[in-house]
Amino acid sequence: MARNQKYSAAQWVPATGNLTALRAAASECQGCELYARATQVVFGEGPQDAKVVMVGEQPGDEEDRRGHPFVGPAGRLLSKAMGEAGLDREKIYVTNAVKHFKFLERGKRRIHAKPSGIEISACRPWLEAELTSIEPELVVCLGATAAQSLMGRDFRITAERGKFFPHHWAKELIATVHPSAILRVPERYEEEYARFVQDLRLVANRVQQLKGAAHT
Repeated sequence: MARNQKYSAAQWVPATGNLTALRAAASECQGCELYARATQVVFGEGPQDAKVVMVGEQPGDEEDRRGHPFVGPAGRLLSKAMGEAGLDREKIYVTNAVKHFKFLERGKRRIHAKPSGIEISACRPWLEAELTSIEPELVVCLGATAAQSLMGRDFRITAERGKFFPHHWAKELIATVHPSAILRVPERYEEEYARFVQDLRLVANRVQQLKGAAHT
């Protein structure tokens, strides 16, 4: 790999709008060093015509082993919250800003490690390709990594949570917390979960508003 391409997935991303082809190509990606330790790439999943794309940080331990996004504890919480908010997960595309699992080994356990800015930037061509292919109405950023990947490093969820912003890869973008953050505060679980569901209700309502506007 050429030095100036060392930390970019761009050369592995094919010039296609087909998600199946993109997913197949991603399995060969060596755009950053994370591929060497991860079990496999975990690409996004969902319909090509999804109106909503949800973007998380990176796959977790269970996702890495199974090869599917949002199938671990945080994914199960997300599915539950989506159901309560009136969002059909089968109609939504879910993916991550980083496609390989970054972890630290603690005995037999693999503990999540936050991706670096270099790793997030290296993987961005895959996320760009997904969003260009799908052309969603809304992008929902789950957590700071996803939000900063798409909105810049100065974006702060604490200040901008639940607000809609125009974006060039969708009509609008909104950011909320990652469901894993809720699981990390069991003493505030009910409060944080209720707020998360409320954020997803904003998404569900906005989808309906955009659908109504399209028919007027």
